[in-house]
Amino acid sequence: MLGTSALPPYQTYLSRPDLRPPIVRILRPASTAHRTASGYLFIGAKRQAVQAGPMIFDNRGNLVWFRPLRTRGVTDLRVQRYRGRPVLTWWQARPTGATHGSAFYKITDRSYRTLAAVRPGNGAVADPHEFLLTARGTALMTTFRGARVSGRRVIEGGVQEIDLRTHRVLFDWGSVDHVALGESYSKPPSSPSVLYDYFHINSIDVDTDGNLIVSARNTHAVYKISRRTGRVMWRLGGKRSDYSLGPGVRFAWQHDARRQPDRTISVFDNGAAPRRHDQSRVIFLHLNRETGKARLVRTVRHGPPILAINQGNAQGLPNGDLLVGWGHTPYVTEYDKRGRVVLDLRFGRGADSYRAYRFPWIGRPFTRPAVATQRGRVFISWNGATEVARWQILASRSARDLRPFRTVPKRGFETSVPISPGLPWIAVRALDRAGRALGTTRTVRVR
Repeated sequence: MLGTSALPPYQTYLSRPDLRPPIVRILRPASTAHRTASGYLFIGAKRQAVQAGPMIFDNRGNLVWFRPLRTRGVTDLRVQRYRGRPVLTWWQARPTGATHGSAFYKITDRSYRTLAAVRPGNGAVADPHEFLLTARGTALMTTFRGARVSGRRVIEGGVQEIDLRTHRVLFDWGSVDHVALGESYSKPPSSPSVLYDYFHINSIDVDTDGNLIVSARNTHAVYKISRRTGRVMWRLGGKRSDYSLGPGVRFAWQHDARRQPDRTISVFDNGAAPRRHDQSRVIFLHLNRETGKARLVRTVRHGPPILAINQGNAQGLPNGDLLVGWGHTPYVTEYDKRGRVVLDLRFGRGADSYRAYRFPWIGRPFTRPAVATQRGRVFISWNGATEVARWQILASRSARDLRPFRTVPKRGFETSVPISPGLPWIAVRALDRAGRALGTTRTVRVR
């Protein structure tokens, strides 16, 4: 297993003392010889993070955007398209936790304003594992409900699709009608009155024919489900697999099953817990419908070994790279087409992220840049702004007559600049690469 590092608990900024995101430590940096795909990195920092919240950062670990939330529950931050425009989406629960009615999915625009808070219908609860916006104006989401099966109280995993304009439920699938309790590898509670999480749905993907591919952790199986009838079209893995599993195919406690462009299916195979493998891996499987065989095509593992007892994902990137979020173990790794590591990082102690992603993103906050002064220096930042190239310092002896004094390149999330003691009033203007003004801080007096 990877050793723990004496990482400080969080990052701090003088211009934004309210932000305390996890530290990001780059273990293997990107280089000109081995470039990553374009875009920023996206995680939902949670568990024992000092502040939980959606977080964007760059290849050097520099913060781009962070929103602290009054909750430990935040998952699946990513870029999707809503009404033809790029948006951020994530799942979160209110401070009371993931109780009935407290959890929802959030959609924000590039200014980080809330566009929608989406909840499932028909009495289902918003599950943290998947919120997938579709091109037809709907959202697919994982859900759960309480149910009774043969006198036992169970958690029923589900898939729901709703129309985002009308909020009408278009599809509502529950595991109890299609998957027996006996298919589970999770041991039932000793008391029948305790809820039994026998299925534990954790991903939804739309297959090439429009039907759904669903992963269920506790049955060690991936299911193809008819989007029209809800019928299980086939099972892969588990106790009732419709495919015979070739050497190295069998997976356990898995996450994130996805159809790939080459028609293979990728699976994040946790292999724990309880432990079934020596380490977690990403596998790519070829399914032959004629022979009924599943064949292992490719395996991706981390070195040194990582065993993620839960969570995790693998995102195929436009340039052919693969980005892997190692779930419960707070590592993110990008591999190129040949399987070489082009970026490897770890984020702060005690924190984890259900998934990790890479996306291009342009952020234009509706807030203004932040400024602070201390010991003859000015500190500037703009949480979420991605187009700032330079900071223009405006200074004067009078608060009403500020003039350009100095222009410096933006460096990381927070830039620090020395200031002249003879100019007690300052403000800072954000400039893009073309020199256009994007926003200006409030005017402050240097003390």
